[in-house]
Amino acid sequence: MSRWMIKNKKCDMDKICNLIGEDEIIVKTLLNREIYTLKGMKCFLKPSFENLHDPIKMKDIDRAVDIIIDSINKKLKILIIGDYDVDGIMSAFVLCSALKEFKANVNYYIPDRITDGYGINISMVDRAYKDGYDVIMTCDNGIAASEQIKYAKKLGMIVIVTDHHDIPFIEDEYQNRKYIVPNADAVVNPKQLNCEYPFKSLCGAGIVFKFVQLLYDRITKNKIEANKFIEYVAIATICDVVDLVDENRFIVKYGLNLLNTTNNLGLKALKKITGVSDKVMNSYIIGFIIGPCFNAAGRLEDASISLRLLFTNDQSEAEKLALKLYTLNKKRQEMTNHGVEEAVNYIEKFSIQDNKVLVIYIPELHESIAGIVAGRIRERYNLPTIILTRGKTSIKGSGRSIEGYNMFEELLKCKNLLEKFGGHPMAAGLSLAEPNIKPLMKRLNDNCSLTDEDIIPKIIIDCSLPFKKISLKFAENIRNLEPFGKGNPKPVFAEKGISIIKVAFLDKNGRFLKFTLKQGRLYFNAVMFQGLDELKRLIFGTKQNNVSIYEYLSSIKIDIVFYVNINEYMGKEYLQLQIKELRKSAL
Repeated sequence: MSRWMIKNKKCDMDKICNLIGEDEIIVKTLLNREIYTLKGMKCFLKPSFENLHDPIKMKDIDRAVDIIIDSINKKLKILIIGDYDVDGIMSAFVLCSALKEFKANVNYYIPDRITDGYGINISMVDRAYKDGYDVIMTCDNGIAASEQIKYAKKLGMIVIVTDHHDIPFIEDEYQNRKYIVPNADAVVNPKQLNCEYPFKSLCGAGIVFKFVQLLYDRITKNKIEANKFIEYVAIATICDVVDLVDENRFIVKYGLNLLNTTNNLGLKALKKITGVSDKVMNSYIIGFIIGPCFNAAGRLEDASISLRLLFTNDQSEAEKLALKLYTLNKKRQEMTNHGVEEAVNYIEKFSIQDNKVLVIYIPELHESIAGIVAGRIRERYNLPTIILTRGKTSIKGSGRSIEGYNMFEELLKCKNLLEKFGGHPMAAGLSLAEPNIKPLMKRLNDNCSLTDEDIIPKIIIDCSLPFKKISLKFAENIRNLEPFGKGNPKPVFAEKGISIIKVAFLDKNGRFLKFTLKQGRLYFNAVMFQGLDELKRLIFGTKQNNVSIYEYLSSIKIDIVFYVNINEYMGKEYLQLQIKELRKSAL
């Protein structure tokens, strides 16, 4: 059972409501997203092009643009090196497309996840040099490639880095950190200590978009032309799970509108094969239907399939490639489900469910899905989880964490057991020798300071919401807060003392429940996914086992945590509550 926690930000609520013309619930929701200024609230509610920051504020971006313009004029050969995930794919596509518009001699290379690994490596530099490339430009990688870039410079190549990942560092014996920036001709990354760009949470494609904005400004004197690429940047922004605030919020909101009417043959074919052509694009569709198809190519085969889909102008090829991505994603889903089953079996076999940090070794698991499996296990047990598998040369792994456990910092304490590692507080990648698996598990758990309280799942509630305040107008106001995602979660509400008038099982497994709920004189329909276990706990956790489900439920009141949704049926919109969790009420 989760712990329910209601946020309670203090302020002059009436004054703010009057100034921005919104009701108390909306204001509370904005405050809960740490938007404290009137200007910030107005920008959030009505994002516009004015929210975009001037790209010139980003360190080295003007130099990078100058180098590329000079390279175009001199007809130098340019190679773009991206990454095999959605962000890297979209970054490479946007950058390559923009440069081609200005007649650049440009091509791209997407590393192979298994044979190349992440980012630029020495063999790529050698190939680029032998193939006559004069300029290497990275996107969504490169900030940690100091040695590779040093090698390219030694060969006489020009190197530009565009990246959004954290700046790597080394620590001395006193844990003082020295940050290391590659000695490239230009390094464009707002996370550099001396970069004055005001927003630090762009994804890789977001950094590329700022570069392309300035490129158009310099060549055509009209950076607005770059806005046609925002639909691709929006896909990357959603799928890379960066905070949907500030510029990212506008990019996604505007980009989703463009995606509804996209002219890209590949995207249209992918929307059709996934069954979303007639849907209004939202963060869920991009993050859980479209994005995984692009990711699947890089996980199981070759990410360049995704680039070919985006670049194609042939309808038949678009349909063929879209089907390929769709099929690969189905295969990836099957592999993931099997991997999760194996991980659960491992936990039970070795009785490690009481560990505070789960380290699970599944030798035959495809290394490309280790992170997905780690995420699923983390969600199931609410524990930091590392999934290890046997790679070609060493044991490879991916980890996913929970709030309150900085996975990168904890791995840093184990660095003598690891060959390589990197990441951030909530996720990490690593490699190590097989004999070090058990020592790693022991040290992570010995060092872990998580308490039993810390690992209880928590539901953060925006505010209590009595039924009398719920209306179609209110739900529309909530919908105006979209797109939802990291940094801007869908508003969560709670209310006590609700009566169950009716419950129905809408699928044969009893996992999808539909309720009729009542508070006072008001009735609402509600649905609950995966709700059977909750219902069993509510009923059989009591001593009234001889009473039928329906008799028992009609005799009690419940507390609920829920979302407010607008559904459409036969051309009409209607309200529906979606229950996230329920419990027996003390009222």
